[in-house]
Amino acid sequence: MWNLNDLKKIKYLKPYVYFVEFDNGAKGEVDLSYLLIKGPVFKPLKNTKLFSSARIEGGTITWPNGADLAPETLYEAIQKRPTNH
Repeated sequence: MWNLNDLKKIKYLKPYVYFVEFDNGAKGEVDLSYLLIKGPVFKPLKNTKLFSSARIEGGTITWPNGADLAPETLYEAIQKRPTNH
């Protein structure tokens, strides 16, 4: 069963990579470059200026063009590749 955790911090590190931290203390880097081929809502994120402008909304990462990711997707990604910051 998935225990929903909200993002509490994001930090842009480099093109297509964010450091994320959840409210339960889980944290790590996520490479989101794979999103760029996932459909029309993510295509504009090839522009690194737009990609770097993400914010936290509703407990997850969102971009000004309406793109967002489910928090469990980010959580699973950091469980595979944890990083301490």
